Formats: sequence, C-alpha cells, structure tokens
Amino acid sequence: MPILLLVLGVGVYLFLWHQWRTTTLTRDCRWRLDRRVAPDFWRCAVCGAEALGAEPRECLRARR
Repeated sequence: MPILLLVLGVGVYLFLWHQWRTTTLTRDCRWRLDRRVAPDFWRCAVCGAEALGAEPRECLRARR
C-alpha cells in the first residue's frame, strides 16, 4: 500500500511538472474568440494581443 501511494504521488508530481513546463500562459492571459473580425480570431482581454488560428497556448504580450 505505501508503494502505491508513493507511485501515485510521483505520478501527480510529474503531471503537474509537465503542465507547468508546456504552457507559458500567465495568470493575466484571457483569450476571447472574436468572430466579428474572423472565425478564428483571438484577442487577449488583458493586454490586447491578437492571434489568428487555434487558441494561443502562450502569452503573446510584447516582451519588455
């Protein structure tokens, strides 16, 4: 039983680590689909960044 809990704990840790490493979205990213412009036009409600295509998986805010 303790081995099963250890494996479960390691699995959860690896999953969370993978999620953290594969996204660069910040807490401030709020992507909204704006079909008035185009069927696949996305605009960030916080910083105003824009993108075409699938929903962005990373922050497109201009780097300072």
